[in-house]
Amino acid sequence: MTLAAQSVTPRARDPKAVEAAIAALAAAFGNRLVTSLAVREQHGNTFTWIPNEPPDAVVFPQSADDVQQVVRICAAHRVPVIAFGTGTSLEGHVNAPRGGISIDMRDLNRVLAVHAEDLDCMVEPGVTRKQLNEHLRDQGLFFPIDPGADASLGGMAATRASGTNAVRYGTMKDNVLGLTAVLANGEVATTGRRAKKSSAGYDLTRLLIGSEGTLGVITSLTLKLHGIPEAIAGGHCPFPSVEAACNATIETIQSGIPVARIELLDDVQVKATNIYSKLSLPETPMLFVEFHGSPASVAEQSERFSEIAAEHGGGPFEWTTKAEDRTRLWQARHDAALACKVLRPGGQVVATDVCVPISRLAECVTETQRDIIDRSLVAPIVGHVGDGNFHVAIVVDMDDRDEIKAVEGLIERLTERALAMEGTCTGEHGIGQGKMKYLEAEHGKPALDAMRAIKRALDPDDIMNPGKIVAV
Repeated sequence: MTLAAQSVTPRARDPKAVEAAIAALAAAFGNRLVTSLAVREQHGNTFTWIPNEPPDAVVFPQSADDVQQVVRICAAHRVPVIAFGTGTSLEGHVNAPRGGISIDMRDLNRVLAVHAEDLDCMVEPGVTRKQLNEHLRDQGLFFPIDPGADASLGGMAATRASGTNAVRYGTMKDNVLGLTAVLANGEVATTGRRAKKSSAGYDLTRLLIGSEGTLGVITSLTLKLHGIPEAIAGGHCPFPSVEAACNATIETIQSGIPVARIELLDDVQVKATNIYSKLSLPETPMLFVEFHGSPASVAEQSERFSEIAAEHGGGPFEWTTKAEDRTRLWQARHDAALACKVLRPGGQVVATDVCVPISRLAECVTETQRDIIDRSLVAPIVGHVGDGNFHVAIVVDMDDRDEIKAVEGLIERLTERALAMEGTCTGEHGIGQGKMKYLEAEHGKPALDAMRAIKRALDPDDIMNPGKIVAV
């Protein structure tokens, strides 16, 4: 399979237009417009090896009307607009390759309404997932999408985020009822209402979810909520191999057991996690598993999973309903990327992900492990294996050009393998700048041309987060 690169010919940055836009924004927003290099670099890419490309200025709106005013000013001068949540994306989504204005959503952080009886709420885009769940807790509700980082909900929608709970609760596309967004012409579009389903018109909500800010800037979201489970059981289960752990996962899903989370850590990741999180887990491939329901149902599900694990040479499954024990385990899982650094102090973590049909999961993971060994790389594997998605966190010496070349080869082979297995080049990290070259191999030229046509129709001047997803 050949992974064709998109032809990217970025439009030249117009310094006079940028200067005029910054002057207009300064007149409108005063000290809420910042042009210092340190702040601008904080709003470029910081979480992977893609070089930092800072915007020309950062503005901090405090309302949806402010966002609309920023976009209108930028549109008038044809200056790029890059929406910024918490900056935790991994493929260069918030970089500004043509300069422009970064819109930081930190002050749009209000929960606008909670409709407990309808299990939905409305939030501004700067609200983070932890902030929302803290707000909901006293009402017995929670929002389940958990990508690990305390990301903003606007950013999670823009990147079609997923996470540890996706196997039961779905991803952001399944949990957003509607949104409002400022389009490239400065107009505000509303894409859905609070009804649980609709057959009215094009599904613009799903179009904007995952568009990474290339079609509009999200200013509010209406989200589905869920009741906090009566009981939660969770724990860890060792296996003799990654293949055994993956096969146990497949059988668990195929058996209809309503698992809420099922996460894989290979032996290298377990070693790093033990050191970083001060745990004492067996340093062998491991599944972290969680069940939601009534006390009787979570006990039954835990016992049934124990039986499946044993059939694949795994176990014992040590599970508990104590919140503090489960919290410690899942915090360790969320800290997995940070933990990788203990394996190679001074190294930089480069994270990548793919997703394959669950029946091909064991094969894909084990072949990837062989590639890692063949290249003598330090690259722990973790994954949301209940839906076939896994991550490779490669710890790289950025001064070693041969090693960087080996890492690039690993990512290329991993992507080729996933696509050959009818999977995707990314299950949840998104495209950004880093994975643009894989889209044509995954979707084909006609589909990519359709994406490009949508982009041109909604953003003819290519000002909305240019240089991401598709080249126009």
